[in-house]
Amino acid sequence: MAIDFKETAARHKQYLLTGVSYAVPFIACGGILIAVSLAFAPPGPNGAPDPSGSEILSLIEKIGASAFSLMFPVLGGFIAYAMASRPGLVPGFIGGAIASMPQTLPDGKTANAGFLGAIFAGLLAGHVVNLIKKAPIPVIFKPIMPILIIPIFGALLVGSVMFVVNLPIAKTMVGLGDMLKQMEGQSQYLLAAILGAMIAFDMGGPVNKAAFFFGASMIEQGNFRIMGAVAIAICTPPLGLGLATLLRRKLWNDDQRNAGKAALGMGMIGITEGAIPFAAADPIRVLPCIMAGSITGAVIGMAAQVGDHAPHGGPIVLPVVDNRWWYVFAIVVGTLVTAISINALKAVGQKKENEAQPAPAA
Repeated sequence: MAIDFKETAARHKQYLLTGVSYAVPFIACGGILIAVSLAFAPPGPNGAPDPSGSEILSLIEKIGASAFSLMFPVLGGFIAYAMASRPGLVPGFIGGAIASMPQTLPDGKTANAGFLGAIFAGLLAGHVVNLIKKAPIPVIFKPIMPILIIPIFGALLVGSVMFVVNLPIAKTMVGLGDMLKQMEGQSQYLLAAILGAMIAFDMGGPVNKAAFFFGASMIEQGNFRIMGAVAIAICTPPLGLGLATLLRRKLWNDDQRNAGKAALGMGMIGITEGAIPFAAADPIRVLPCIMAGSITGAVIGMAAQVGDHAPHGGPIVLPVVDNRWWYVFAIVVGTLVTAISINALKAVGQKKENEAQPAPAA
């Protein structure tokens, strides 16, 4: 039987989106709590914010770190859940947890397989569980299959594979980080432009999340500039579209103006999905405009060496950003590029529509 690659790719895309949709609240919760704890923390011996001097701030940081540490198990677990239902949860969670385990590299450094490892674990777990389900099993064992046999054998198989591939994937992640650190001049700007375009392209979808997880993983490698560019790109689509509805209200209907208010709020806390209602209604005009704004902001941030120490974006993480004024400037410029360009395109489109209408009869 021939394999329908297009249909298979679409299904796997949906598996990834399901896993990401469950992981994002953990990322947002952890990132914001860590940002809050660092924002109000006094400087430590090295001059960096140190929450350990305050019991409350230290507690907030620990809670945030706990939420963030669950990102990879949840990502792997719910990718497997989307593929194989509840029996996939245990192998998927365990595979994601193994992906988060630090690995010792040949040079003595430690790193983990990160989001690439968690995605691999989730997909592997889903396929393994589905294969186990198809195995011929005596009727007497069928009642305990989903609660005992599948979780145990699935976890053993997935866990064994993950312990084999964990180190190579971790090396790949470190290699990417080293490559980024070696980039200079125009290469960095090209990288920022690509990440900015990816963030805006599907507004919270798999392309967006690939860029986001990449930036977040670079924080662990000590490279905060990647997340800085990503953090700027995250918020400019909803902020730009929300601003557009305020600048030229007549171009937008009542529903769109209300959506614009919601988009402004979501942009302030770094939720790109606030742009989705606009893109769904008019993708041909909206997508190029929000991508242009995100690219502009990300490139400015990279050029100004903006760094984000929290795995989140938008103005809400300003307290833990390096070169804060440039961060704000990059967001403002990216937002204006989006707002001005979409209003210009809508104005041209409406003018053409008006000209195409027949003149009223005399």
